[in-house]
Amino acid sequence: MSSKNTKTSHNLITDNMDLWTSTLIKKSTQGRGSSKKIDLYGIKKLRELILELAVRGKLVDQDPSDEPACILLERISVEKAQLVADGKIKKTKALPEISEDEKPFDLPDGWEWVRLKDIANIYNGNSVNAQVKELKYSNGNGLPYIGTKDIGYGFESINYNNGVNIPENEPKFKIANKGTVLICAEGGSAGKKCAITMNKIYFGNKLFANELFSGVIPKYLLTNILTPTFYTQFSNSMTGIIGGISTLKYLELIIPIAPEQEQNRIVKKVDELMLLCDKLEQQTEDNIDAHNILATTLLDGLTNVESHEELLENWNRIADNFDILFSANPQGELALDHLKQTILQLAVMGKLTPQDPNDEPASELLKRIAIEKEQLIKDGKIKKQKPLPEISENEKPFELPDGWEWCRLDDLTLQSGAGWSPKCNGSPREGNNWGVLKVSAVTWGVFQPNENKELPSHLEPRPEHEIKKNDFLISRANTPELVARSVVVPENTEAQLMMSDKIIRFKFSQYISPDYVSMVNNSQWSKDYYAKVAGGTSSTMKNVSRTQIQMLLTALPPYKEQKRIMSKVEGIMALCNNLKEIIRHSSKTNVQMTDYIVKLGE
Repeated sequence: MSSKNTKTSHNLITDNMDLWTSTLIKKSTQGRGSSKKIDLYGIKKLRELILELAVRGKLVDQDPSDEPACILLERISVEKAQLVADGKIKKTKALPEISEDEKPFDLPDGWEWVRLKDIANIYNGNSVNAQVKELKYSNGNGLPYIGTKDIGYGFESINYNNGVNIPENEPKFKIANKGTVLICAEGGSAGKKCAITMNKIYFGNKLFANELFSGVIPKYLLTNILTPTFYTQFSNSMTGIIGGISTLKYLELIIPIAPEQEQNRIVKKVDELMLLCDKLEQQTEDNIDAHNILATTLLDGLTNVESHEELLENWNRIADNFDILFSANPQGELALDHLKQTILQLAVMGKLTPQDPNDEPASELLKRIAIEKEQLIKDGKIKKQKPLPEISENEKPFELPDGWEWCRLDDLTLQSGAGWSPKCNGSPREGNNWGVLKVSAVTWGVFQPNENKELPSHLEPRPEHEIKKNDFLISRANTPELVARSVVVPENTEAQLMMSDKIIRFKFSQYISPDYVSMVNNSQWSKDYYAKVAGGTSSTMKNVSRTQIQMLLTALPPYKEQKRIMSKVEGIMALCNNLKEIIRHSSKTNVQMTDYIVKLGE
């Protein structure tokens, strides 16, 4: 590789720093903290590019005075034969020569393709029964016992302090010496988890030890193992439901070998550039955290205002920082999600629209609903329910505007009921057949009629559980984040869809907007309430009772204001969704550009 070509490869790295650090992806599952919600995709791809350039001979210049790899391999062959003769390693079965079709790319002069068996003594470790490990080897003296869970993703990433130590004189356990390359051979981390041992260890049977012959540098082999090209080769050789690679298949895998002197230069350069990536990663995470603090400060400040003038002042602060807050990357998308939640909070606090003193106050509205409910009881259409506790002052999270009233969701309800969960077909219904809604139909803020399972033909439908337009539907069981989410069934909804028993329907008085109640139910203070009262033995699945839903504290505005609020919210949400699409398109373009640049390096 000429110095000119190496410089071109370096330019791919250095000329695109802004792209590496700005190309971010919003994770599908969000953990705590802003950095847990965003994948640093650009820096991850930069690391891959560095590794690929390294093993293709494009990261450092070749030196014609270096001893070629073919001479190194001849010495290794002699060394290997002597080790076999001395009984220190086992003789391996001869494998076919590497064909041209197996080679994924061309190599520089002085390099050679080799199978792993040609450069290392490869063997797996020993399994230890969990009970024996606990009783005999837990926190004892001896060598650390390393399992797959103790291996990270490259270089010095082994947990030696896992509490399992085995005496060094145990004859049945295989030892991996310092400088051995370990790689996970089975399970979801197969081919991904790998590291170099810094100490002498015992290790598990799902790990392969690569004990290298003289002239092959451990970090050079690890650099190869960490490349996408090697992982593709590895994964193509995996079999089984769990996913794993046999010893024989692993021995057959190929890597490019550089002259020993160039291996040293490559490893040094990779170390240097990976340190740069670490710094870029830290700077990017710091920027993400700073962005999150700015968004939280500005947006949460909106809900803490005392007057309309103060609200306008805070809105102006957001306008001044609009480009930063809603930047064209996942940070901006997360800020938009925060903004949407803030809008809902402002709406249900009476801070989004001005009050009209001519509106009939909510207290009169509640009286009419109570009369309406009493009449339905007298007519035998609904049963009289045990009254719920009165609202105490300690329950009220904030002051309400004039004309508003605190009530419980049950005060607005004429009747409620859960659905039916027969054993259904696994797939959604076909045509106009009857179907039973899954919880996912009411989870995401918009009704999803396709989230259903078809009712078997031998079962009679129960029309009383069929959903109708303007039904308020709420899930009583879901993950902790999603339990008790609600939707309102829209106009022109599909017929012959029934609620399951995990979905509860509430029917309100005509003086109540179901959309407003659903907005209250999906607001942050309602989520906080459900998080406190939700039950269930599983940490991943929670449930709430109908009574707990009926107890939900609701800030009720006059009927006309409910309508004004919903109109305002719908307009703002439409703008937010349009902006989100622009951000997503820009983020997608960044990802495409990043992938394109990485391809240029191959």
